[in-house]
Amino acid sequence: MLELAILGLLKERPMHGYELRKQLSQKLGFFWTVSFGSLYPTLGKLERRGVVAKMAPADAMSRRKFVYSITASGEREFLELLAQGAASAWEEDKFPLRVAFFRYLRPETRIRLLERRKQYLQDKLDVGHASLRWAKRGRADSYTLSLMRHGMDTTERDIVWLDELIAAERRLLEAEMADPNYRQPAPDFENDEPALPTPEPQELQPR
Repeated sequence: MLELAILGLLKERPMHGYELRKQLSQKLGFFWTVSFGSLYPTLGKLERRGVVAKMAPADAMSRRKFVYSITASGEREFLELLAQGAASAWEEDKFPLRVAFFRYLRPETRIRLLERRKQYLQDKLDVGHASLRWAKRGRADSYTLSLMRHGMDTTERDIVWLDELIAAERRLLEAEMADPNYRQPAPDFENDEPALPTPEPQELQPR
């Protein structure tokens, strides 16, 4: 999980260790508990695999501040890690992290992964309903019942959110299919209307 986060941030631009740690906290810390004690060992492992390169800065005063960057091999591994959810239901704690880097995936891949996540939560909600019925017939106290209802309410809101994401992605995909010369911008989830596509200049993602 930390490997995906590091590669995603380095995809944006090269960083030294301190800056990378700060970006992990600022950009990803809200929905993920970062283990900073694992940062440098993980960077070392990624460097040995050849997916991250370490360079000494030209400034002699900053000799200890090695700069890390992603390699071509790292770019490929990042996309593979990001799309791993296509093969199995995503682990709950990894889902927000992957969404943070969704812009590097194709719309059809994002839709497939979002739909898989929705099915996972729907199954979880069905189990929750059955458990709540069982708890009401037993001796569950009011706090336990309240906690169970809270968990189910949270899951229902997550499903509504996923439906909104899927609908926005489908609108973007339809616009792209209608005119392949346009590149889709990221969906505008703050408004009801999808963002308009922007021209593709002839011819990502943060790492």
